[in-house]
Amino acid sequence: MVLIDGKKVSAEIRSRLMKETAELKSKTGRAPGLATVLVGEDPASAVYVRNKNKICNEIGFQSFGQNLPAETTEAQLLDIIKELNENDKVNGILVQLPLPDHIDSEKILLSIDPKKDVDGFHPINVGKLAIGNALLTPCTPTGIIVLLDYYGIEIAGKHAVVMGRSNIVGKPVAHLLLQRHATVTICHSRTTNLEQVTRQADILIAAVGRPHFVSSDMVKEGAVVIDVGINRVDGKLTGDVDFDPVAEKAGFITPVPGGVGPMTIALLMENTLKAFKASL
Repeated sequence: MVLIDGKKVSAEIRSRLMKETAELKSKTGRAPGLATVLVGEDPASAVYVRNKNKICNEIGFQSFGQNLPAETTEAQLLDIIKELNENDKVNGILVQLPLPDHIDSEKILLSIDPKKDVDGFHPINVGKLAIGNALLTPCTPTGIIVLLDYYGIEIAGKHAVVMGRSNIVGKPVAHLLLQRHATVTICHSRTTNLEQVTRQADILIAAVGRPHFVSSDMVKEGAVVIDVGINRVDGKLTGDVDFDPVAEKAGFITPVPGGVGPMTIALLMENTLKAFKASL
């Protein structure tokens, strides 16, 4: 069994981005800019945003943090996004979800310029992903593909089973796998004979949000198991996969933490650099 090390791979990506950013800055006199918008005091969201801003500074990006009070109105937030859309120094805009209940998240995400949508969630970018020509693809799914490539795991011709159909992970990763010539099956809460389907997977991607849901009975011997779950159990982070027994059967497996998680921020930075280069 090979443990897939997302920390190591993400550190290598950040190092490459730092070098490329320095080269671009010396040529253009400009650096990529990422704006993070946080509304309210959600502690987990605040930690994510702090991490993103810290990595921005490490890589050499400009960081534009907007920390807004919870009572910010939808109209005020739309005005701020309009300003960021029009600001040439900002190449990527990230609105941290969840937003307070009085703000319509869909309306806010739609207001972001698709060319600055580094999360890859705007319907225009989702449509481009579906037809296979998106520049900005969702960060977690893209991070999964990067991990598979880094470890030399063949995707073409393999049967990939995706557990979960969210717009953030399940659906986009299925599109990315299809583009790499995998045969893709998506499972969800209504799937019958779930174990029968998951046991066929050469590559099994778990994104269901239920701790230890994937048991060793659900996994084929030698399969690649990618655990996207982040659940808190008794104060500890744990994935959707029952790690120890599944690891005994898997050929490759991601841990939680330290697997897919670190890749998400690394690919967010990669998307910001892509958006910057596209704007030159």
